[in-house]
Amino acid sequence: MSDRDQLLVVIDPVARRQDGESVRIAKDVLCGGSRAKVCLPESPEEFARALARRGTRRPVIVGDDRALLRAVALLHRDRWLGDGALSLVPVGSGVGLAHSLGVPPGPVAAARAALDGGVRRLDLLVDESDGVVVGDLMIPAGPRRAGSRGWWRALLGRRARSPRGVAGPGRRLRVEADGALLCDLHQEVDAVTIRTAHGRAEITVHHPGPDRPVTVKALAVTVSGADFRYRADAVVTGPVRTRTWSVRAGAWGLTLP
Repeated sequence: MSDRDQLLVVIDPVARRQDGESVRIAKDVLCGGSRAKVCLPESPEEFARALARRGTRRPVIVGDDRALLRAVALLHRDRWLGDGALSLVPVGSGVGLAHSLGVPPGPVAAARAALDGGVRRLDLLVDESDGVVVGDLMIPAGPRRAGSRGWWRALLGRRARSPRGVAGPGRRLRVEADGALLCDLHQEVDAVTIRTAHGRAEITVHHPGPDRPVTVKALAVTVSGADFRYRADAVVTGPVRTRTWSVRAGAWGLTLP
């Protein structure tokens, strides 16, 4: 039995409550195709302990986007992501990020991908407090549309079509990309969006009114100004006065078909 065939299947409690049948199907497929150890944590603390005690087993998370993000953050802090690969079977109501990363829908297809798929190396955004971002980041924190990696585009499109000031006054932020100044505190900003793209951070600064957004790519971006909140993946953080995100190219591996 190879290490690849030894799995640690961590089933998130939210997934068990929301869709027990999909959880059962995923568990049957995973256990039928490998020598799997199944963990049923009841709290975030038990979830973390299960991953910490994985040994040489390959972790498979059965759960939604939040379970995936929790696992990535824990394994990043454990400095394991660079060497290992994570697998996911998306179960629950919030799985848009998982599907946007290439994880197939349905418990059978996703479990088979976890068993037989290949590892794709993906980028991370990492801030100075060791927080990680897998998908999109937006400043200020706006409403999230589950199931869409580009949820903020529709929001910004509505703002662009509204009369100036209807969507709320702009804020003043200083944005630097690899040390180059994109905007300073004397300029109004509607939003700043950041995502990884081919080993770089793609930073877009949206200004109020008819001005076109400014988009650049960089290895690091620093945002500062009056207290602001930001949405990183599904989590709102802040208020903070400054934050720097750096790109870690190919920092983690996800098993995909």
